[in-house]
Amino acid sequence: MALVPGARLGPYEIAAQIGVGGMGEVYRARDARLDRTVAIKILKHEFSHRFEREARAISALNHPHICSLHDVGQEGETQYLVMEHIQGKPLACPMEVRQAIEFGVQIADALAAAHRQGIIHRDLKPANILVSRDGVKLLDF
Repeated sequence: MALVPGARLGPYEIAAQIGVGGMGEVYRARDARLDRTVAIKILKHEFSHRFEREARAISALNHPHICSLHDVGQEGETQYLVMEHIQGKPLACPMEVRQAIEFGVQIADALAAAHRQGIIHRDLKPANILVSRDGVKLLDF
C-alpha cells in the first residue's frame, strides 16, 4: 500500500517514503497531536501476523540504541507502527577501527538489553542499524 504525501493515517500526515523492504514500507510523517516528526512502518498484508509480535517486542525495549515505539494503529485493513524518526544512514563499511569498535559496543549493549527482556533480533544486518550523530540505533526487531 503506497502512500502519497499528504495522505493521513489517523493523526499522522505522510510526508515522504523513506524506505522499502521485503516486509513493508516506512514513511516520514508528522504527528499532528504532538507536533513532531515520526516514522511510520506499514507491513505488507502477508506479514500482518507479525504486526503484534513486533509491536510487543519493540514496546518492551527502552534503550538509547534501540528505536522507540510511540504508537500502533489501524486504518481499514492497514496496520502500522509509529516509531521514533531517526536522522541517520544505514551502517556502512569501510570505517576506521576506532569507529567500528565504538559502534560494536553500542550494538552489543543494545542486543544485551533486548536479550535481558527475552527478545532476540531476528534480522540484524547493516540496513537495520542506523548511524546518527548520537551513535547507532537498531531497527526492526
